[in-house]
Amino acid sequence: MRDLAIITFVTLDGVMQAPSMADEDLSGGFTQGGWAAPYWGETMEQVQREAMAAPYDMLFGRKTYDLFAGHFSTAEKSAVSERMNAARKYVVTSRPDELNWTNSVAVTGDIPAEIKKLKLQEGPLLQIHGSCELVQTLLRHELIDEFRLWTFPVLTGNGKRLFANDLLPASVALRRLEAFSNGVYMSIYRRV
Repeated sequence: MRDLAIITFVTLDGVMQAPSMADEDLSGGFTQGGWAAPYWGETMEQVQREAMAAPYDMLFGRKTYDLFAGHFSTAEKSAVSERMNAARKYVVTSRPDELNWTNSVAVTGDIPAEIKKLKLQEGPLLQIHGSCELVQTLLRHELIDEFRLWTFPVLTGNGKRLFANDLLPASVALRRLEAFSNGVYMSIYRRV
């Protein structure tokens, strides 16, 4: 059996929508895209050490998969791009015939049941990057084992939030906390 961890950038007010680019996700009229970009330097070095160093498979919602595939499938060769391209990518999608990024596998049907099957398999950690709608589904079905959060000193006021109102109560334990001089902090919580 393997664990499932979310790897998420979030604003101080809980928004995870469009951290990288202004036009990354304009749904719901969101206009604050790219809010994390000014903090990338120090933060991304730590993300690579904490979330990308050990072997992993990835789990994506379709929108996030398309963003990552568009970038990493043609990215300049680096340790990060090689690891991302080599990893198995499970994609929750209704368009399974269009998965062109190497090692991509469609996940369809009863999504919570399919994710439970993936977790029962032998293999490395399953990581979810972004994928807000998928995260909400997994939270409702108590399928997330670990929360790896990078919180940025930004308030966007609106946008897709990491924790929606219809979640089941749960207890988590803080496993690690580290702050940076740029105001970003990493916190890793494990479901109790």
